Amino acid sequence: MITNKKIINKVEAALDEIRPYLRTDGGDISLIEITDDYTVKVKLMGACETCHVSMMTLKNGVEVAVKNAVPKVKKVVEIGSLN
Repeated sequence: MITNKKIINKVEAALDEIRPYLRTDGGDISLIEITDDYTVKVKLMGACETCHVSMMTLKNGVEVAVKNAVPKVKKVVEIGSLN
């Protein structure tokens, strides 16, 4: 797991850019972890959990923003329910 605060902060900043759009529709996103191979694991919350276009949002919105912030990132994946 990546623990470098600079990288984590860049990923969080990228998620902060996306959050207002998600919140407009009743959703949100949370960073869970960044793996050693630069896979970013996130949790979609609220309306985003059941939205039929959430994977499109994840790939075309979230992943693009995160990769722009941290080019080493290979992919962004949604972990599903933590319960």
